[in-house]
Amino acid sequence: MMKKIGAVLLFFWFLPFWVVGQQYPATTESALIRIRGSVKEQSTRKPIQDAEVTVSGGKTATTDIFGDFRIEARVGDELVISHDSFATVRYIIKDNQRIDVLVQDEPSESAQGSKKLKRNDVSYQTNLNSAKRFLKEDANTSIGFITKALETVRDDDPNADNKKAELYESLADIYDFWKQPDLAESNYLISLNTKYNTDVKIKLGGAQLESKKYQKALKTFNELLRSRLNANQKVLVLEGLGDSYVGLQNNTEAITNYNKALSLSQRKKLDDKVISLNSKLAGLLQQQGNIVDAEEYLDNSVQLAQQKDKKTAARQRSVAADFYSKSRSFDKEIQLRKEALEDIEEIKEEQSDNGAETPAEEDKSLTPQVQNYKIANAFAAQEKYDEAITYLDESIKEAESKNDLIVQKDATRKLGEVYREKGELKKASEAFEEYEVIIDKLYIQKEQEISQAARFSRELATSANRIATLEKDRELNETRYQLAFASQELANQQTIRQQIVIYFLIGLSALLLFAAYLMYRNIKQQRYANNLLALKSLRSQMNPHFIFNALNSVNTFIATSDERTANRYLTDFSVLMRSVLENSEENFIPLEKEIELLRVYVQLEHFRFQDKFDYNIDVDPEIKVEEYMIPPMLLQPYVENAVWHGLRYKTEKGTLTISFKKLSSDSIGIKIIDNGIGRKKSKELKTVNQKMQKSRGMGNIEKRIAILNKMYKDKVDVIVSDLEENTEGTQVALILKKDK
Repeated sequence: MMKKIGAVLLFFWFLPFWVVGQQYPATTESALIRIRGSVKEQSTRKPIQDAEVTVSGGKTATTDIFGDFRIEARVGDELVISHDSFATVRYIIKDNQRIDVLVQDEPSESAQGSKKLKRNDVSYQTNLNSAKRFLKEDANTSIGFITKALETVRDDDPNADNKKAELYESLADIYDFWKQPDLAESNYLISLNTKYNTDVKIKLGGAQLESKKYQKALKTFNELLRSRLNANQKVLVLEGLGDSYVGLQNNTEAITNYNKALSLSQRKKLDDKVISLNSKLAGLLQQQGNIVDAEEYLDNSVQLAQQKDKKTAARQRSVAADFYSKSRSFDKEIQLRKEALEDIEEIKEEQSDNGAETPAEEDKSLTPQVQNYKIANAFAAQEKYDEAITYLDESIKEAESKNDLIVQKDATRKLGEVYREKGELKKASEAFEEYEVIIDKLYIQKEQEISQAARFSRELATSANRIATLEKDRELNETRYQLAFASQELANQQTIRQQIVIYFLIGLSALLLFAAYLMYRNIKQQRYANNLLALKSLRSQMNPHFIFNALNSVNTFIATSDERTANRYLTDFSVLMRSVLENSEENFIPLEKEIELLRVYVQLEHFRFQDKFDYNIDVDPEIKVEEYMIPPMLLQPYVENAVWHGLRYKTEKGTLTISFKKLSSDSIGIKIIDNGIGRKKSKELKTVNQKMQKSRGMGNIEKRIAILNKMYKDKVDVIVSDLEENTEGTQVALILKKDK
């Protein structure tokens, strides 16, 4: 019974709504109708072309040359008709009859221009703000907004120069943040040429320092010093001068300018600058051996940093710890690093409460894995191996959780060394095996980083070309507009019109020539960048090749159960590997360092093949080895070939001679001579499988030399020849030229 009563009540409740719904159907379901119409001037009935007709629902149409338009809409929709030449008109559709809209006469040209400029100003500022917002998140997106902002700048805008200068400064800021100092420098120069600004010129000097163009940076900062500067600007300029002199290895002038900047910063209470300048002065004084004064500057920076935020305190403690590490004050170093670790942990806790990334993670040195690794190094240097192992384990754990393969690699290698020094050879062997696994992972990661860097560099170069092309197109379009307007105004003056056409063609030709020059320059820069990437890739391939060849020697000792010899060989090999990996990122290293690496490598090979050859490394005393630069690992493959393919197969004991002789004031000759079996006989002894394989080491060396000679104008010459007429023995002659 209750259910029946409930059903009746529900029926009467919904009945009014059903009736109303039947009597008043929804108008939104009405059919679309095609609306035709026109837009004309009220007084002259002149049709208005390109007027925009928009329906409230979102559809849009434009008028043709006769002022006519067609659009689909519903009865009751609102048409919005707009154009630069008249005030916006609104019209409610009542039926499908033709709509003829008559608007007021076209306003004055100045009024049109003012309206356009106001609209462009809004668009310009919106895009510029968006570019700054995305600067640190996405370079291409940020550059895209700069491009859009540049499209809104018109030559008839009285603020055109200010806008262009601001846009090119922002574009340079993007390149500077994303580590493209050459592109940043060129865009800062464009901004300065458009309109001078002291802050922009200071940024220009900073970009030149990042590009290691120290002479240019010195000139820029000296010019700034002669201009009118406020206190903050003068501190930056004096610091920039100090940085320039450091790059030019003039430490005396660097200290003078740093002290001037420090004195001014202290007077103006610029604490951040006081901290950084104290650190820089401490580093320079330490290089000069003035440890007492250096420690005083360093203590000042640490004490002031402790009064600031945790990140500043942690960073400065880390800097001070590095200082004490170099001076072998390990107890002070350990204490400072432990305090830095406490600061880092507090920062992480504070940031995790806010759900943000910790500031320490933004600084590669301010991470738990790095600080633990360096504490372990300090304990190991004091032969406190148990404490070192504890901190190394913690460093490896942290590095693995953060996917920090660099620190994980170094900490694992150090752990193996500590276990070896402690006498726990089994654990040392396990650590070195893990080290090899990490090396392989790191190699893959480096290849991926090289590929990503190349793609990123290409994208930025494309963006730079697009902006350059846009600027030329914009100028060209403005020229065309002005030409068309002049032609209309001077229709009866044929001679003047012809002159304008001629000038236009000349200007167009000049623009095309300039665009061609820009394209040529960009292509040249891209080729240079590609060569650098190719060199980096080849160096990355050389390291695994060298590692695998050297590990074969270790494997031989282990296979013969000669554990003591294998351990001794592995110790020397680890020293050599550390130096090789440290130099793997450099295009050139000092010749003195290359000779040291070569001595260690030849000693290792002689250690294995003592009964096969003796060796001699002769360096001409007249050669100033510190003045010559050489590609890393350039000589090792030739020496390796001499031992493995020449001397190893010789029945009697052979000789390996490596000599460095001075040829002229700017070149030296390097010879690698062996009296082995020679290239011809070595080739005959190769197995079928060996003949099918190409020597990656020699192939990479040839490619590297070819690229370097192309980039640096025949810096290295190599000639390989037989030592004797009967094709026995091999001589490799290299000519190394000094940088000019």
